Amino acid sequence: MVEPKPSYVTPWDDTPQWEREAAGAVCEQLRQFLDLSGGHAARLTREQKGRFVSICWIAQMYRHFEEPKPGYVADWAELPDWQKETNSDIFEVIEDSLK
Repeated sequence: MVEPKPSYVTPWDDTPQWEREAAGAVCEQLRQFLDLSGGHAARLTREQKGRFVSICWIAQMYRHFEEPKPGYVADWAELPDWQKETNSDIFEVIEDSLK
């Protein structure tokens, strides 16, 4: 599996403000989604969980950029495997934190 570019792995304190805001918004969307599902989101497949995170992220990129880079708004099928796995992990970590 191809790994992310080193510039994609940044400590939180070094992450640009817009990106922190986008990540926070995605986290909040995910928390609301999990709450509103009444626990049934646990039945989603790992891929469906990752897709949800991806769609939320894409919406944030359109919010923060008039013309985002294509990689920022790439459809699920176009994402590298490491990114798909990361998005699925994000969902599951937040899901587990709410149990």
